[in-house]
Amino acid sequence: MAFTPLHDRVLVERVESEEKTAGGLIIPDSAKEKPAEGVVVAVGAGAKDEDGERVAMDVKAGDKILFGKWSGTEITLDGKELLIMKESDIMGIIA
Repeated sequence: MAFTPLHDRVLVERVESEEKTAGGLIIPDSAKEKPAEGVVVAVGAGAKDEDGERVAMDVKAGDKILFGKWSGTEITLDGKELLIMKESDIMGIIA
């Protein structure tokens, strides 16, 4: 199913965190926090300013991003767990 976010919304797939700590300890699923990193899957066309002009999005599909812990709305699309969030919830792009 094709999905295109509207306005300044972004569709994000979380990047899974490591299973082990730096010291080699295995982290059980119950103790893991959801990662705050993800990859942009799709972006909207951008919000409109007061004059009705589109404001270009700063992120694009394929960008690896960092977002707030409680950002976005979780959805399931084609069996994948994804997040929809506003571009303003994104803290930055990871180079």
